[in-house]
Amino acid sequence: MATKGTKVERHSVSEQPHELAYEAKKEGTTAKKVEAAKKSAGSNQRTAVESKLTGKK
Repeated sequence: MATKGTKVERHSVSEQPHELAYEAKKEGTTAKKVEAAKKSAGSNQRTAVESKLTGKK
């Protein structure tokens, strides 16, 4: 039996401008810094990106 709707991936940060803007506003930084944190983390997982932005391990 199929489920209705689509599964939303809440554990990752995509390249979409609204996703970057949301994460930037949430962390008090810019979308460019969020993109840099994603590259630095080597992952798009929200926890990894947020830890790079905050400087925590």
